[in-house]
Amino acid sequence: MGKVEGGMKCVKYLLFVFNFIFWLMGSFVLAVGLWLRFDPETVSLLNGDKAPDTFFIGVYILIGAGSLVMLVGFFGCCGAVRESQCLLGSFFACLLIIFGAEVAAGVFGFLNKDKIIEDVQNFYATTYNENNNSTLIMSYQKILNCCGTTANPCPDPKPESRDCETGIKDFFNSKLYIIGYVGIGIAGVMIIGMIFSMVLCCAIRNSREVI
Repeated sequence: MGKVEGGMKCVKYLLFVFNFIFWLMGSFVLAVGLWLRFDPETVSLLNGDKAPDTFFIGVYILIGAGSLVMLVGFFGCCGAVRESQCLLGSFFACLLIIFGAEVAAGVFGFLNKDKIIEDVQNFYATTYNENNNSTLIMSYQKILNCCGTTANPCPDPKPESRDCETGIKDFFNSKLYIIGYVGIGIAGVMIIGMIFSMVLCCAIRNSREVI
């Protein structure tokens, strides 16, 4: 069986190192997704029966993509070491799928930011108007250091307290930017991985044709 020689040998090991880093990045994306999903503050704000679940859609995309990145990174390492066109071809195809998922997560986080925030604000306002002393309302006020809404302000606000609509906007803006930047950042790294895998696949094919 033909082996990759010369400078292409270097590409092979570079691809292996890249895939190991890729695996680590997949672990990071998965950890970020799980943190966003199970963050006690976020969960406590969105645990109502009628709470909007739009925010978690982007989070689930991150979790799924992070898991796939870890798996693909492992098979990419195996393909690079064994110089397997089949594994490297599968690696390239999976990269395309994950690339699309990561871009989707990033775009979702940025484009739907205002809608997600508006949904949570409407949910809070409705719940506050129904019962401003409920456990859920107390959670919002404690976590966000806020009270009331713009239309229905708190009768006895604490010093430096703000309306909860502003608090919700600031809180979820920070979370959604994380989803957007992580998704688009990882997608950019994947482009490098696809280039490496294409170069190595071509080198393996050419070396076998020569043999």
